[in-house]
Amino acid sequence: MVSKENKEWVLNIAFNRWQLNRPRYVGQLAEAIRACSPTSLEEWQEYYFSNVKPTGVLFGTTMEQHLVEVGRRLHMKISGQLHAEVSAITEEDCINYVRDVVLRRTYDGYCTEKQIVHQQLEEQLGVRLEPAPDEWDRKYNVDYFIAVAEGKQIGIQIKPTTYTQAPEPHRWRQWMQESHKRFEEEQGGKVFIVFSVRKGNEKEIANREIVEEIAKEIKRLQQE
Repeated sequence: MVSKENKEWVLNIAFNRWQLNRPRYVGQLAEAIRACSPTSLEEWQEYYFSNVKPTGVLFGTTMEQHLVEVGRRLHMKISGQLHAEVSAITEEDCINYVRDVVLRRTYDGYCTEKQIVHQQLEEQLGVRLEPAPDEWDRKYNVDYFIAVAEGKQIGIQIKPTTYTQAPEPHRWRQWMQESHKRFEEEQGGKVFIVFSVRKGNEKEIANREIVEEIAKEIKRLQQE
């Protein structure tokens, strides 16, 4: 027997997938309920049926009849198309999907986030960040470098994080102190660790003060 929670999960997926929750089917719900300011479910229901008129409602159809029709359309999608798609999914499909999400998509997302922060740094600093050679990645623990002058480079390492995983720059500096010191001795400039963070669908620099520190280091090297 399917639980109410599992039914709700399937209904929610289908309702959103086929966009039956869009204003043309159910109206501007957020705007309507604010205009109504109801103090009870009954008050909201009465207001909805009397005042909300989605563009998808057929002429001569009441809102009560329209919601029934939207429900029937939802059932048709679930019992027909969704049921056929679910039945066609094999064990191999599931295994491949899990591997793809855990491995490739996670890696691609990680690389994309680093690239976005790389672009933000270039825009804010007005300089070009070059990808570090493979041997630099292993030897110095840097992702990119800024060529300031001949024999003088600045190292950049980007670390994607989350808001629940608070950046702790001092710990990273301790762990990589030797490799970053080696970079400074051999390449002339300091290494900066830039933390990126997701904010909704956006990625941004978490330790924003680092941009000014990098700019100061660029200026210092240019003046030497």
